[in-house]
Amino acid sequence: MAEQSMVFITSFAPGEAGAITAFNLDTAMGALEPLARNAEVENPFFIALTPDRKHLYATHLPGDFESESGYIAAFEIVGNTGELRKINEQPARGTTTCYVDVDPSGKAVVFANYTSGNIGSFPVREDGSLGEMESFFQHEGASMVNAGRQEAAHAHCAVISPNGKHMYVCDLGTDQIVGYALEAESAALSPLDQAYVRTIGGGGPRHFTYHPQGGFVYANNELDNSVNVYSYDAGAGALIERQVIPSLPADFAGESYTADVKITPDGSYLYCTNRMHDSIAVYRIGDDGCLTLVDIQSSLGSFPQNLAITPDGSMLLCANMLGDDAN
Repeated sequence: MAEQSMVFITSFAPGEAGAITAFNLDTAMGALEPLARNAEVENPFFIALTPDRKHLYATHLPGDFESESGYIAAFEIVGNTGELRKINEQPARGTTTCYVDVDPSGKAVVFANYTSGNIGSFPVREDGSLGEMESFFQHEGASMVNAGRQEAAHAHCAVISPNGKHMYVCDLGTDQIVGYALEAESAALSPLDQAYVRTIGGGGPRHFTYHPQGGFVYANNELDNSVNVYSYDAGAGALIERQVIPSLPADFAGESYTADVKITPDGSYLYCTNRMHDSIAVYRIGDDGCLTLVDIQSSLGSFPQNLAITPDGSMLLCANMLGDDAN
Protein backbone atom coordinates (compact mmCIF):
# COMPACT_ATOMS: atom_id res chain seq x y z
CA MET A 1 0.00 0.00 0.00
CA ALA A 2 1.32 3.43 -0.91
CA GLU A 3 2.36 5.75 1.91
CA GLN A 4 0.56 9.10 1.88
CA SER A 5 1.94 12.36 3.24
CA MET A 6 0.49 15.86 3.15
CA VAL A 7 2.60 18.58 1.54
CA PHE A 8 1.93 22.34 1.53
CA ILE A 9 3.28 24.40 -1.38
CA THR A 10 3.08 28.18 -1.68
CA SER A 11 2.38 30.23 -4.79
CA PHE A 12 4.41 33.44 -4.49
CA ALA A 13 2.10 35.84 -6.30
CA PRO A 14 -0.14 38.84 -5.53
CA GLY A 15 -3.92 38.85 -5.33
CA GLU A 16 -5.94 35.68 -5.91
CA ALA A 17 -2.96 33.99 -7.57
CA GLY A 18 -1.16 33.94 -4.23
CA ALA A 19 -2.07 30.80 -2.31
CA ILE A 20 -1.10 27.85 -0.15
CA THR A 21 -2.07 24.54 -1.72
CA ALA A 22 -2.19 21.21 0.08
CA PHE A 23 -1.22 18.03 -1.79
CA ASN A 24 -1.21 14.34 -1.02
CA LEU A 25 2.23 12.89 -1.73
CA ASP A 26 2.32 9.27 -2.79
CA THR A 27 5.82 8.35 -1.66
CA ALA A 28 5.80 5.08 -3.60
CA MET A 29 5.02 6.76 -6.92
CA GLY A 30 6.43 10.21 -6.19
CA ALA A 31 3.12 11.72 -7.30
CA LEU A 32 1.44 14.86 -5.91
CA GLU A 33 -2.37 15.09 -5.86
CA PRO A 34 -4.02 18.47 -5.08
CA LEU A 35 -6.29 18.50 -2.03
CA ALA A 36 -7.22 22.07 -1.13
CA ARG A 37 -6.20 25.62 -1.98
CA ASN A 38 -6.25 28.66 0.32
CA ALA A 39 -5.96 32.12 -1.26
CA GLU A 40 -6.24 34.23 1.91
CA VAL A 41 -2.57 35.23 1.74
CA GLU A 42 -0.67 37.19 -0.92
CA ASN A 43 2.94 36.45 -1.82
CA PRO A 44 3.31 33.66 0.78
CA PHE A 45 7.07 33.33 0.50
CA PHE A 46 7.60 30.93 3.42
CA ILE A 47 5.55 28.71 5.73
CA ALA A 48 6.16 26.74 8.93
CA LEU A 49 4.21 23.96 10.68
CA THR A 50 3.85 23.43 14.40
CA PRO A 51 5.40 20.21 15.77
CA ASP A 52 1.94 18.67 16.33
CA ARG A 53 0.97 19.54 12.71
CA LYS A 54 -2.20 21.30 13.87
CA HIS A 55 -1.29 24.82 12.83
CA LEU A 56 0.54 26.54 9.98
CA TYR A 57 2.13 29.99 9.87
CA ALA A 58 2.79 31.87 6.64
CA THR A 59 4.38 35.11 5.53
CA HIS A 60 1.72 37.39 4.04
CA LEU A 61 2.79 40.31 1.84
CA PRO A 62 -0.21 42.16 0.41
CA GLY A 63 0.30 44.67 -2.37
CA ASP A 64 3.90 45.54 -3.23
CA PHE A 65 5.87 42.98 -1.21
CA GLU A 66 9.06 45.08 -1.36
CA SER A 67 7.59 48.30 0.03
CA GLU A 68 4.42 47.49 1.99
CA SER A 69 4.64 46.09 5.53
CA GLY A 70 4.38 42.31 5.75
CA TYR A 71 2.44 40.06 8.13
CA ILE A 72 2.58 36.63 9.67
CA ALA A 73 -0.71 34.75 9.29
CA ALA A 74 -1.86 31.87 11.52
CA PHE A 75 -3.95 28.97 10.21
CA GLU A 76 -5.56 25.90 11.70
CA ILE A 77 -5.01 22.72 9.66
CA VAL A 78 -8.45 21.10 9.43
CA GLY A 79 -8.10 17.34 9.80
CA ASN A 80 -6.53 15.49 6.88
CA THR A 81 -8.39 17.42 4.20
CA GLY A 82 -5.68 19.99 3.56
CA GLU A 83 -8.15 22.76 4.38
CA LEU A 84 -6.69 25.77 6.19
CA ARG A 85 -8.81 27.97 8.46
CA LYS A 86 -7.31 31.39 9.04
CA ILE A 87 -7.21 32.36 12.72
CA ASN A 88 -5.49 35.76 12.71
CA GLU A 89 -2.48 37.69 11.51
CA GLN A 90 0.01 40.09 13.05
CA PRO A 91 2.08 42.84 11.40
CA ALA A 92 5.79 42.04 11.03
CA ARG A 93 6.79 45.73 11.13
CA GLY A 94 9.03 45.41 8.08
CA THR A 95 9.18 44.89 4.34
CA THR A 96 9.68 41.70 2.30
CA THR A 97 8.78 39.37 5.15
CA CYS A 98 10.59 36.28 3.89
CA TYR A 99 10.86 33.67 6.66
CA VAL A 100 8.90 32.20 9.55
CA ASP A 101 9.73 29.43 12.03
CA VAL A 102 8.10 27.79 15.07
CA ASP A 103 9.95 26.59 18.16
CA PRO A 104 9.83 22.88 19.16
CA SER A 105 7.28 23.54 21.91
CA GLY A 106 4.97 25.37 19.50
CA LYS A 107 4.82 28.39 21.83
CA ALA A 108 6.89 30.91 19.85
CA VAL A 109 6.98 32.06 16.23
CA VAL A 110 9.89 34.05 14.78
CA PHE A 111 10.26 35.86 11.46
CA ALA A 112 12.69 37.80 9.26
CA ASN A 113 12.09 40.86 7.08
CA TYR A 114 14.55 40.96 4.19
CA THR A 115 14.41 44.47 2.72
CA SER A 116 14.06 46.33 6.02
CA GLY A 117 16.65 44.08 7.72
CA ASN A 118 14.83 43.31 10.96
CA ILE A 119 13.57 40.27 12.89
CA GLY A 120 11.14 39.55 15.68
CA SER A 121 8.94 37.08 17.54
CA PHE A 122 5.35 36.41 18.57
CA PRO A 123 3.94 34.26 21.38
CA VAL A 124 1.46 31.56 20.31
CA ARG A 125 -1.86 31.43 22.15
CA GLU A 126 -3.68 28.24 23.12
CA ASP A 127 -5.81 28.29 19.97
CA GLY A 128 -2.77 28.69 17.71
CA SER A 129 -3.33 32.38 17.10
CA LEU A 130 -0.47 34.86 17.33
CA GLY A 131 -0.26 37.28 20.23
CA GLU A 132 1.21 40.76 20.14
CA MET A 133 4.84 41.01 19.06
CA GLU A 134 7.19 40.19 21.95
CA SER A 135 10.63 41.05 20.53
CA PHE A 136 11.91 43.12 17.63
CA PHE A 137 15.49 43.81 16.54
CA GLN A 138 16.78 46.05 13.76
CA HIS A 139 20.05 44.91 12.15
CA GLU A 140 22.55 47.62 11.25
CA GLY A 141 25.50 47.91 8.91
CA ALA A 142 26.33 46.86 5.36
CA SER A 143 29.03 44.67 3.87
CA MET A 144 29.13 46.63 0.57
CA VAL A 145 31.38 43.98 -1.02
CA ASN A 146 28.49 43.50 -3.44
CA ALA A 147 27.25 47.10 -3.54
CA GLY A 148 24.08 46.23 -5.42
CA ARG A 149 22.88 43.68 -2.87
CA GLN A 150 24.72 44.56 0.34
CA GLU A 151 23.96 48.27 0.73
CA ALA A 152 22.09 47.62 4.00
CA ALA A 153 21.16 44.85 6.40
CA HIS A 154 18.95 42.15 4.84
CA ALA A 155 17.76 39.46 7.26
CA HIS A 156 17.01 36.41 5.13
CA CYS A 157 16.02 33.73 7.62
CA ALA A 158 15.30 33.18 11.32
CA VAL A 159 15.85 29.53 12.27
CA ILE A 160 15.24 28.10 15.74
CA SER A 161 17.55 25.40 17.13
CA PRO A 162 16.28 21.85 17.79
CA ASN A 163 16.56 22.44 21.56
CA GLY A 164 14.52 25.63 21.23
CA LYS A 165 17.10 27.77 23.03
CA HIS A 166 18.67 29.64 20.11
CA MET A 167 17.71 31.36 16.88
CA TYR A 168 20.12 32.30 14.09
CA VAL A 169 19.59 34.87 11.37
CA CYS A 170 21.49 34.87 8.08
CA ASP A 171 21.93 38.52 7.15
CA LEU A 172 22.80 38.75 3.47
CA GLY A 173 23.54 42.47 3.61
CA THR A 174 26.08 42.40 6.45
CA ASP A 175 27.76 39.01 5.74
CA GLN A 176 26.88 37.91 9.27
CA ILE A 177 25.08 35.07 11.01
CA VAL A 178 23.47 36.74 14.01
CA GLY A 179 22.62 34.70 17.11
CA TYR A 180 19.81 35.15 19.63
CA ALA A 181 18.71 33.35 22.78
CA LEU A 182 15.02 32.34 22.77
CA GLU A 183 12.77 31.98 25.81
CA ALA A 184 9.90 29.99 24.33
CA GLU A 185 7.32 30.56 27.08
CA SER A 186 7.31 34.31 26.46
CA ALA A 187 8.74 34.24 22.90
CA ALA A 188 11.39 36.71 24.09
CA LEU A 189 14.62 37.04 22.08
CA SER A 190 17.94 38.46 23.34
CA PRO A 191 21.38 38.66 21.68
CA LEU A 192 23.77 35.82 22.46
CA ASP A 193 27.16 36.48 24.08
CA GLN A 194 28.62 35.65 20.66
CA ALA A 195 26.40 38.16 18.90
CA TYR A 196 27.41 37.10 15.38
CA VAL A 197 29.97 35.37 13.20
CA ARG A 198 31.16 36.79 9.90
CA THR A 199 30.88 34.82 6.70
CA ILE A 200 33.18 35.32 3.75
CA GLY A 201 33.16 38.87 2.36
CA GLY A 202 30.48 39.24 -0.30
CA GLY A 203 29.12 35.77 0.41
CA GLY A 204 25.61 36.91 1.31
CA PRO A 205 24.41 34.20 3.76
CA ARG A 206 20.81 33.16 3.06
CA HIS A 207 19.48 29.98 4.73
CA PHE A 208 20.57 27.98 7.76
CA THR A 209 20.10 24.43 9.04
CA TYR A 210 21.18 22.19 11.93
CA HIS A 211 22.71 18.73 11.79
CA PRO A 212 20.08 16.32 13.18
CA GLN A 213 22.62 14.64 15.47
CA GLY A 214 23.88 17.98 16.78
CA GLY A 215 27.32 19.57 16.88
CA PHE A 216 27.25 21.29 13.47
CA VAL A 217 25.27 23.89 11.54
CA TYR A 218 25.30 24.95 7.89
CA ALA A 219 24.55 28.16 5.98
CA ASN A 220 24.58 28.74 2.25
CA ASN A 221 26.03 31.89 0.70
CA GLU A 222 23.60 33.18 -1.92
CA LEU A 223 26.00 35.54 -3.71
CA ASP A 224 29.17 33.43 -3.51
CA ASN A 225 27.51 30.10 -4.38
CA SER A 226 28.97 28.20 -1.44
CA VAL A 227 28.10 26.54 1.86
CA ASN A 228 29.56 27.39 5.29
CA VAL A 229 30.11 24.67 7.90
CA TYR A 230 30.29 25.60 11.61
CA SER A 231 30.74 23.64 14.79
CA TYR A 232 27.88 24.44 17.15
CA ASP A 233 27.86 24.59 20.95
CA ALA A 234 24.22 23.84 21.82
CA GLY A 235 24.74 25.16 25.34
CA ALA A 236 26.36 28.54 24.75
CA GLY A 237 25.18 28.91 21.17
CA ALA A 238 28.71 29.60 19.90
CA LEU A 239 29.66 28.95 16.26
CA ILE A 240 33.15 28.23 14.92
CA GLU A 241 33.78 28.12 11.17
CA ARG A 242 35.08 24.76 9.89
CA GLN A 243 34.74 24.90 6.11
CA VAL A 244 33.52 26.87 3.08
CA ILE A 245 32.80 24.73 0.00
CA PRO A 246 31.51 25.73 -3.49
CA SER A 247 28.08 24.67 -4.75
CA LEU A 248 28.79 25.00 -8.49
CA PRO A 249 31.07 23.16 -10.94
CA ALA A 250 34.59 24.61 -11.04
CA ASP A 251 34.27 25.40 -14.75
CA PHE A 252 30.94 27.26 -14.50
CA ALA A 253 31.37 30.92 -15.45
CA GLY A 254 27.75 32.08 -15.57
CA GLU A 255 25.49 33.80 -13.05
CA SER A 256 23.87 31.78 -10.28
CA TYR A 257 22.65 32.16 -6.70
CA THR A 258 22.10 29.57 -3.99
CA ALA A 259 18.71 29.43 -2.26
CA ASP A 260 18.13 26.63 0.26
CA VAL A 261 19.95 23.96 2.27
CA LYS A 262 18.44 20.78 3.72
CA ILE A 263 19.90 17.68 5.44
CA THR A 264 18.61 14.10 5.35
CA PRO A 265 17.05 12.90 8.63
CA ASP A 266 19.96 10.49 9.22
CA GLY A 267 22.48 13.33 8.87
CA SER A 268 24.36 11.71 5.98
CA TYR A 269 23.76 14.18 3.13
CA LEU A 270 23.20 17.90 2.59
CA TYR A 271 21.56 19.46 -0.47
CA CYS A 272 21.88 23.05 -1.73
CA THR A 273 19.91 24.62 -4.58
CA ASN A 274 21.59 26.70 -7.31
CA ARG A 275 19.21 29.14 -9.02
CA MET A 276 19.99 29.99 -12.67
CA HIS A 277 22.42 27.08 -12.85
CA ASP A 278 19.16 25.22 -12.06
CA SER A 279 20.76 22.45 -10.09
CA ILE A 280 21.06 20.85 -6.67
CA ALA A 281 24.49 20.30 -5.14
CA VAL A 282 24.76 17.01 -3.22
CA TYR A 283 27.25 16.72 -0.36
CA ARG A 284 28.26 13.83 1.89
CA ILE A 285 28.58 14.87 5.54
CA GLY A 286 31.64 13.47 7.31
CA ASP A 287 31.99 12.53 10.97
CA ASP A 288 33.69 15.90 11.51
CA GLY A 289 30.67 17.70 10.02
CA CYS A 290 32.58 18.79 6.92
CA LEU A 291 31.19 18.38 3.42
CA THR A 292 32.41 16.48 0.37
CA LEU A 293 30.75 17.34 -2.94
CA VAL A 294 29.31 14.14 -4.41
CA ASP A 295 27.33 15.41 -7.39
CA ILE A 296 25.51 18.37 -8.91
CA GLN A 297 22.18 17.30 -10.40
CA SER A 298 19.52 19.10 -12.43
CA SER A 299 16.62 20.54 -10.45
CA LEU A 300 14.33 19.48 -13.33
CA GLY A 301 13.00 23.00 -13.57
CA SER A 302 13.84 26.71 -13.55
CA PHE A 303 15.11 28.66 -10.50
CA PRO A 304 15.04 25.98 -7.77
CA GLN A 305 13.97 27.84 -4.64
CA ASN A 306 13.24 25.62 -1.63
CA LEU A 307 13.71 21.98 -0.72
CA ALA A 308 11.96 19.48 1.53
CA ILE A 309 12.91 15.93 2.49
CA THR A 310 10.35 13.33 3.54
CA PRO A 311 10.65 12.17 7.20
CA ASP A 312 11.90 8.74 6.14
CA GLY A 313 14.60 10.31 3.97
CA SER A 314 13.46 8.50 0.86
CA MET A 315 12.45 11.49 -1.24
CA LEU A 316 13.65 15.04 -1.94
CA LEU A 317 11.12 17.64 -3.12
CA CYS A 318 12.25 20.75 -4.99
CA ALA A 319 10.09 23.81 -5.74
CA ASN A 320 11.21 25.51 -8.96
CA MET A 321 10.02 29.10 -8.57
CA LEU A 322 10.18 30.31 -12.17
CA GLY A 323 9.38 26.88 -13.53
CA ASP A 324 6.15 26.98 -11.50
CA ASP A 325 6.50 23.32 -10.58
CA ALA A 326 7.64 20.93 -7.87
CA ASN A 327 9.70 17.81 -8.45
